[in-house]
Amino acid sequence: MKLVIAEKPAVGQSLAAVLGASEKKKGYLEGNGWIVSWCLGHLADFIDAEGYDPKYAKWRREDLPILPEEWKYVVLKDRSAQFAVLRKLLLRDDVDEVVNACDCAWEGERIFRTA
Repeated sequence: MKLVIAEKPAVGQSLAAVLGASEKKKGYLEGNGWIVSWCLGHLADFIDAEGYDPKYAKWRREDLPILPEEWKYVVLKDRSAQFAVLRKLLLRDDVDEVVNACDCAWEGERIFRTA
């Protein structure tokens, strides 16, 4: 199965129609060898600076710049259900290919990579 991830539900539904993925599921469509799902714009975002160290809760000039070795993300509460759908789909044993169908700019790439 090929999993296609779009940036928005409307785009995902349009792609699914073309690909023949017409079986509706919660948060995705499936059929004809394809699974098509979507983000809802950003599903996750960067954590606040204090998530790296509590001392950053209050900004101080001498602490800048704050450059973490590894950027951390948090799933947005109002989008956690769709995040869970995508996680489940990405972990399916029958998914052997993932297609990025988000917008072809840095923002679309970030949405796809943090889904």
